[in-house]
Amino acid sequence: MIGELAALGAAICWTISAILYREALLKAKPISANIVRLGCTSAILVAFLIAIGKFEILMSLRADAVVLASVSGIIGLGFGDTLYMASLKLIGVARAVPITCTYPIFNLLWAVFLVKETVTLPIVLGALAIVFGIWLLGQEKETGKAKTQKKILVRGVAYALATAIVWSISITMIDMAVTVPETGTLNHAIAINTIRITAIAVSLMAFSPIIDRDFSFLKMQRKTLAALIFGGIVALGLGWFLLTFSFINTLESRAVPISSTTPLFSTLSGIIFLHEQVTAKNALGSVIIVAGIFLIFIF
Repeated sequence: MIGELAALGAAICWTISAILYREALLKAKPISANIVRLGCTSAILVAFLIAIGKFEILMSLRADAVVLASVSGIIGLGFGDTLYMASLKLIGVARAVPITCTYPIFNLLWAVFLVKETVTLPIVLGALAIVFGIWLLGQEKETGKAKTQKKILVRGVAYALATAIVWSISITMIDMAVTVPETGTLNHAIAINTIRITAIAVSLMAFSPIIDRDFSFLKMQRKTLAALIFGGIVALGLGWFLLTFSFINTLESRAVPISSTTPLFSTLSGIIFLHEQVTAKNALGSVIIVAGIFLIFIF
């Protein structure tokens, strides 16, 4: 039960962070925001390990676990989360989060094509439900700026779908990292998550003169900076740690769909806190996507 609760905790953490990111992205570029949250969160996590006297665990990890965690961070938190922030900025929390949370369907595809698993009827029905849910989320009422709105919507949905694909690869790698021999403890989960975040933080800092030429990440307002730092701690420090820890205590097929229930929380929070205009189609699409994911992994 502790593994399932940890996965649910991750979903709630990602909902909170999405709200914070959305507010911060009103005044910051996605790549600049990603550099700030990753750099600050990485420093905080390393300091935390030193403070609790667990820094030596980083040195004791197996080389293959370190490589998997590092590459997972670069792929998922570097490319994936930058795309995620771009989609949040374009189409909002209530639309972007449910679409990005289709990542379990892509994890399933890797299993089907790489491991040659059998595709059953529940899997087909689940896939159809997810596609239909995405279609519902992509509906937009015609306005005087229909063409412009349509282009923004299509671009935002494309970014969100790309995020889901990249995240699925990253999640598979982090699951492999925590299931190699001698890494199945709470301390190792903390260490692997720290390495994952630090690897991409260092990479982004190194390439910042190229990817953020005007160094916008150094010129942010305090309110924006605070939102990104707190969002990073909640999502990366706590959320991803909880998912990593859940992989140690339960099967990925159970943890992943539970962690993808974020759309239910984000739809409600988008209405309550961000005052986003969420239609009945948007809400129904969120529910259908989650139902489709559960249908695939439970049966």
